[in-house]
Amino acid sequence: MKMTMENILNNTKQKLIVMRYSHNTQKVYLHYLSKFCSHFKETTIDSVTSNEIESYFLNLILNKNLSYSAQSQYINAIKFYYEKVLGKPTTVYKLPRPKKPKMLPKVMSKNEVYRLLSVISNIKHKAILHIIYSGGLRLGESLNLKIENIDSDRMLIHIKGGKGKKDRTTILGKECLSILRIYYKYYKPQIWLFESIKEGKQYSAKSVQNIVKSNLKKAGINKPYTVHSLRHSFATHLLEQGIDLRYIQELLGHSSSKTTEIYTHVTTRNLQNIASPADTLFSDKEEINECFIRL
Repeated sequence: MKMTMENILNNTKQKLIVMRYSHNTQKVYLHYLSKFCSHFKETTIDSVTSNEIESYFLNLILNKNLSYSAQSQYINAIKFYYEKVLGKPTTVYKLPRPKKPKMLPKVMSKNEVYRLLSVISNIKHKAILHIIYSGGLRLGESLNLKIENIDSDRMLIHIKGGKGKKDRTTILGKECLSILRIYYKYYKPQIWLFESIKEGKQYSAKSVQNIVKSNLKKAGINKPYTVHSLRHSFATHLLEQGIDLRYIQELLGHSSSKTTEIYTHVTTRNLQNIASPADTLFSDKEEINECFIRL
């Protein structure tokens, strides 16, 4: 009997829930699996061959400009369905993993962070971005915070079930705490630290992304920064302050130190002490001024 797309997605969702995958992961997997099912709707998806899957990806890459991240999510969704839902071995299909591009994180300067946070007038919006930068939080981690996760006595933020289902503790800045207190007094959240206008519902990721986008423009910052840039900036600025990389790794919740080491490539701490060879071309300003006079 041919399984309908509805059956496939329902079975997959049940398995994702039982295996305690995050709500966001469930949403992403089901989105890509539905697109995969739609493409093979004329056949039985359980019988799709590895060659057919590879041809499907080739078409997406060549004709649909499929990104690296989207391809990886596609693969994760398909692997989950075949391996976890159907219980088939990985040898049933061979999915090519794209080579991940080596891209440095987009880091804001301290002045840019200050300008961004300063132009925000809405206290809730200000509190959200402050806590992300103050503790180096991921977007999802900030939205999953509950009131009891803020430890004002020890100036700590307790993150429960972060990436990889790991708990960790990070720092809470004094300025951030002051803003949180004003925010709490005004909004009085009940369950989640940041709630939507619907009582008891979490604030949405899309709303936070829009906050950053609109206020970057308001601050006159014309660079492709995102919410995650605040986390990157937190790590880089700590490194520039001389904080040991091992502590930064713990604050960020990185499993491997190699992940944290990427910030050594974007810090300006050592670069600022290096003189450009262009500065040694002229011994003093008089020689430079003479050049301009001759021009």
